[in-house]
Amino acid sequence: PIGEGRLLPPDTQKLISEIYEMAKRPMDHYMATGDDDFSVAVPGLARFRVNAYRQRGSMAAVVRVVSFDIPDWQKIHIPQRGDNVRLVELACKNAFEEAQRLTGKEERVNATLTLLGKMLALEPPKRIESYDISNISGTDIVASMVVFQDGRPRKSDYKKFKLEGLANQDDYASMRQVVTRRFAHFKAGDKGFEQAPDLLLIDGGVVHANTVVDALRELGLVMPVFGMVKDSKHRTRAMVGKDGEIAIDMHKGIFKFVTEIQDEVHRFSIEYQRRNRKSKSYAVTLTKVPGIGEKKAENLMRKFKTVANVKAAEM
Repeated sequence: PIGEGRLLPPDTQKLISEIYEMAKRPMDHYMATGDDDFSVAVPGLARFRVNAYRQRGSMAAVVRVVSFDIPDWQKIHIPQRGDNVRLVELACKNAFEEAQRLTGKEERVNATLTLLGKMLALEPPKRIESYDISNISGTDIVASMVVFQDGRPRKSDYKKFKLEGLANQDDYASMRQVVTRRFAHFKAGDKGFEQAPDLLLIDGGVVHANTVVDALRELGLVMPVFGMVKDSKHRTRAMVGKDGEIAIDMHKGIFKFVTEIQDEVHRFSIEYQRRNRKSKSYAVTLTKVPGIGEKKAENLMRKFKTVANVKAAEM
């Protein structure tokens, strides 16, 4: 489809991403071996020859098409004049701009993780886990865990926890329980918990962070743990660990990244808390039915999601 003067094939971004990912591997090889001439193939598309070189201390490359790798039954039409030539030129321009955008974004993420690692005296953290506790007036206490892999949210690894055995609101006891449960699963090698984080970020101050350190120590584990401290306006202003606070508001990239993590773990925790509370309120309706107690009502809501679905199932 063509719109607003731009050629926008639906698979353009996917194709560019594939080329970029394929090209990155030889570039890593070049960094290690110094080889400045290699080829890379994108199956079903083409084979490229890459001439890599250094420029002002950074890597650059000239990529040339060597041969097309396209099935015999497909035909390629190369326009020579007219509107089709302009469309091809526009497509190439868009592809180049998109490749630049993807490359620039990845470089910024890598630079942010590298700087974050230096600030915390760590290697650049590839996997970051963050934890938050949520409750309403000290009841319905839940917790959430979000994961950032290579600087991006990995929602498939997010976890939710319903706190057990806590009569009153106690953020520190809640955090201890959540971390203990998460890493007990890790030590047992349970599916979904087998990956260890490079960094733990806790929504809270130094006491929250120390609580997590103690919980890990009891499990025989040592991992980098830092709290995310907010100012009076509820904005992230610093990270805190065993050696005190580390200001981040002067580092735009770090500030934005840590704020994103803190906002995401808070959002996920609040959403879970609200869904849990809504489910309980509906369960109260079911307890009015003879033979259905609180526990059974909660189980029904967990399975059928709504009271209407429960009624339909009964029919």
